[in-house]
Amino acid sequence: CDEVITGFGRTGKMFATEHWGIQPDITTVAKALTSGYLPIGAAIARKEIADAFIGDEDSTFRHLITFGGNPASCAAGLANLDIMEGEGMVENSAEMGDYLYERLQTLYEHSIVGDVRGGMGLLAAVELVKDRDTKEKFPKEAKLGDKLSRLLDENRILGRGGDVIPIAPPLCITRSEVDDLVTRLDNAISQVEAEL
Repeated sequence: CDEVITGFGRTGKMFATEHWGIQPDITTVAKALTSGYLPIGAAIARKEIADAFIGDEDSTFRHLITFGGNPASCAAGLANLDIMEGEGMVENSAEMGDYLYERLQTLYEHSIVGDVRGGMGLLAAVELVKDRDTKEKFPKEAKLGDKLSRLLDENRILGRGGDVIPIAPPLCITRSEVDDLVTRLDNAISQVEAEL
């Protein structure tokens, strides 16, 4: 299971698979383990699978890895997990994610908002379309991506323009910061709508 994006609280649970009661045989994780401060990647496996890779010196499976055992990254990962647990980041992601999804619904007042995706922690997206009913996309000539990138920047939102705006705020976001984010996003969408 790939939990590189969804792992470590992003969806309101430590791992997204928990929402469905799934216990994968192998899970891959990466940047969120250190909150992106240092590069790291890891694979988590059930004991019987992990044990199959371990043997005596002649039979242990050895594989070259880019960031293998970097002590600074490993220390950052352990410290990050302690902070996440101590400050209730996963629980905050669930609570603020519900609030974010509720607030994003207000963006449907714009005719170019075709879909608001989310409702599972602090992972959401807003899709922009030419026609909400048919989901027809804007033609390339409209330069939606260029316009939206500029307007997101002008509204102090770090992001990329395109027909889908990904939203993944920090797990420590507060209610007032969610309000501010949605207000800025609303402004950017209003402005791009006027330019199209």
